[in-house]
Amino acid sequence: MSASPGDAGSADKRLPTVWGIDMETQKTGLPTPEKPPKQWYGELAGVAATALALGVGELVAAATGGPSAPLVAVGGVAVDAAPTPVKELAVALFYTYDKLVLQAGIVLVLAVFAAFIGVLAMRRLGYGLVGVALFGAIGVLASATRPSATWAYPLPSVAGALTAAGLLVLLRRTRPRRAAVSAHDLRDDTGLDTDVAAQEAPIPVQGARSPSSDAGISVVDGARQPPGRRRFLALAGGAIGAAVVAVPGGRRLWAQRVAAARAAVVLPSPSSPAAPLPAKVSADVPGVEPFVTRTADFYRIDTALTVPQMEPKDWGLRIHGRVKRPLTLTYEQLLARPMVERYITLACVSNEVGGELVGNARWLGVPIKDLLDEVEPDDEADQVVSRSVDGYTAGTPTAALRDGRDALLAVGMNGEPLPVEHGFPVRMVVPGLYGYVSATKWLTELELSRFSDFSAYWVRRDYAALAPVKTQSRIDTPAVGKRPKQGLVMVAGVAWAQHRGVSAVEVRVDDGPWQQAQLAAVPSVDTWRQWSWPWQATPGEHRLQVRATDNTGQVQTGQVHKPLPDGATGWHTIKVTVA
Repeated sequence: MSASPGDAGSADKRLPTVWGIDMETQKTGLPTPEKPPKQWYGELAGVAATALALGVGELVAAATGGPSAPLVAVGGVAVDAAPTPVKELAVALFYTYDKLVLQAGIVLVLAVFAAFIGVLAMRRLGYGLVGVALFGAIGVLASATRPSATWAYPLPSVAGALTAAGLLVLLRRTRPRRAAVSAHDLRDDTGLDTDVAAQEAPIPVQGARSPSSDAGISVVDGARQPPGRRRFLALAGGAIGAAVVAVPGGRRLWAQRVAAARAAVVLPSPSSPAAPLPAKVSADVPGVEPFVTRTADFYRIDTALTVPQMEPKDWGLRIHGRVKRPLTLTYEQLLARPMVERYITLACVSNEVGGELVGNARWLGVPIKDLLDEVEPDDEADQVVSRSVDGYTAGTPTAALRDGRDALLAVGMNGEPLPVEHGFPVRMVVPGLYGYVSATKWLTELELSRFSDFSAYWVRRDYAALAPVKTQSRIDTPAVGKRPKQGLVMVAGVAWAQHRGVSAVEVRVDDGPWQQAQLAAVPSVDTWRQWSWPWQATPGEHRLQVRATDNTGQVQTGQVHKPLPDGATGWHTIKVTVA
């Protein structure tokens, strides 16, 4: 019973707590009725063990292959399993950072699971080890089912789980004891590593030195931290620190090898170089996207949670299926073939009206038509299924790859080998089609098939099997939020209708008449086109809209539609306040 405020004499007679043993409990044999506040040792132990497991997994994956890392493998399964509306929302909200957000979400969920495992382990080690085993099993299953999986893919998850289990055992043995422990509590500890020494140790007296302290630190009534807590925190903190280094370090080890191999690639000169850009290819209006998108600024949208890493010596292309003469090519054999160089604009089907998921680059590659002619597809093979090293598939109409357009197996971008994030060593580039049916990165396979026999990745997720790029236009300047001054204001931007070309662009203000914009020159119908229009701006709020017409005479529709299932439609509209 606790003393009342006026019963000070009784309170003074209560024996102190020394070395975690309640002297009053030892005298009476009864447990102390009050327990100290929760110290979060279990949660910290679980997070530390799981973090170290991920770090070890990444290091092992540097040898077995990047996609085999537990976090990458589980994330890849999550990407594949996510419903189409969720993926569209992720792109709309986070743009090209959607994969980073997904990884952060996975880490957050994993941290909660890890904390739960840690709490279990501190109570009963066996329960905690079962949780670790479950963690490892999920990683093994996820990595073993990845499309590029080999026999070694489960190894990172196994190594990580064993490391986590070992660390949990160590942390449990070094965890601090409660500040008040009864003899009954000590006898009832049924964990696998019960600290018997705590039961047998002589009871120190007030002011005595710790028997395990080499530094001579006095512990009086629990006023100083016992060495066990310091060891626990040092071990847990060290594990988390090691994981912070190991996770990016493991990925960097693999990436550095591929980066070195890419730097050693010497691209051949094209047998058919790109035509020189026209003198007036630019509208010469500040704020308009450059005609050639800088490689660093080129959009990237794909299903790969982390960028697949493949060295040219390990790359190979297999062309098979409904063909008379299957063909296999190495990277060196592909580079030895005649190359063509072209400016081609690519667009993502997820691009909203006025969005930035579109870019123009100078591509170097082998014409796909030449390869298809060589393998002689069956007449019924109306689809070419392209496969990435990470298992992604796209279905491209065979006719589109053989109709004379510059469809390429690209090895170069803007005068350099493909960047790793854009498909190194080899990717597809097909003008006139949205990327999800034509622009497979990290390409390893072409299979001649039929649309009725196979549905590619996004088609199984409710997107259209046929996806020609829709005519689109965008206002780049004046930018949203800017306040131009009254008088002459240049309205300018880009328009695209790949493989048809843009013949006209019109602008209107506040639902007034459509005004013809001036078009810049283009090297071919496969690129976007810059445009500009001089506007005599008056003070106040105004609404600007733009629309384009392609070379077939088709005017861009004003009907608003979301990207699903075959591309967004509508007129790009912005509001401008003129000062």
